[in-house]
Amino acid sequence: MSQETDKIYANPQQNLADFRFDDQVARVFPDMIKRSVPGYSHIIGTIGILAERYAQPNSRIYDLGSSLGAATLAMRHRIHAPGVTIIAVDNSAAMLARSTDFLDLEESPIPVETLCADITELAIENCSFAVLNFTLQFVPLTQRLSTIKRIYDGLLPGGALVLSEKLAFADAKHEELLIRHHHDFKRANGYSDLEIGQKRQAIERVLIPETAQDHIQRLELAGFGQVSQWFQSFNFASFIAIK
Repeated sequence: MSQETDKIYANPQQNLADFRFDDQVARVFPDMIKRSVPGYSHIIGTIGILAERYAQPNSRIYDLGSSLGAATLAMRHRIHAPGVTIIAVDNSAAMLARSTDFLDLEESPIPVETLCADITELAIENCSFAVLNFTLQFVPLTQRLSTIKRIYDGLLPGGALVLSEKLAFADAKHEELLIRHHHDFKRANGYSDLEIGQKRQAIERVLIPETAQDHIQRLELAGFGQVSQWFQSFNFASFIAIK
C-alpha cells in the first residue's frame, strides 16, 4: 500500500481543531508516527518479542488502540502458541478500515478480529497479553485506573500488559529539556517549526501525559505484582506489567 507524507500542519491554520484520528490522519499515520515518536519501531518490534513469550495457548491477545495495526502485525509475526486470537480494538472507524487493508496483505495462521469500540467499556476476557501502545494518554484521567483494572481482571495468571506513553516530568526544567530534544528529533525528520507548533497546540487538549511514577503506581494499584519500565527515549517510555 502507498503511504502518504504527513503534511497536515504544513500550512498556517487560523482555527486549529483538536487532534482527531480521522481519515486525514489515518492516511498519513505511518509517516506521522515514524517522524514523531522516537524509538517507535523498536517498541513495536519488542512488543512482538514479548507477545511471543507471554501468549498462552487458546487465549486472546488484545491490541487496545490498535490504530493501523503495527503492534498487531508484530505480534502476529512472532506468536507460535496454538489457538491464539488477536483482538485489535480502536474507536476510530477510519483507522480500523485502513488497518484491515494492511492485515489483509499477508496470510497468517493467527486470526485477527477487528473491533470498533471504546476500550474504557470493553470486556477483557481470557487474555494472556495486552497492549496499550500510546493509547492510555488519550483516555480521560478519571477513567484510566478503571481501564487498567479491567485489563488486569481479564488477564490470565502470568499474563502481561505493555503500556507505552508520552511522559510528563515533575521537574519543570527536566520537562522543558526533553520537550526541546523531542522537537529537535522532529526537525531532524523534516518537520518545520510551524508544523511542530500547530501539532502541539492541536494535540495538547486531548493527549494528557503523566509521569512514569503515576503509571507505575496505577499499575500496582490495579493489582499487577511486577512492573518495570523497559524503554525510554526522550519523553516517550514503555512499561511491562505482569499479573
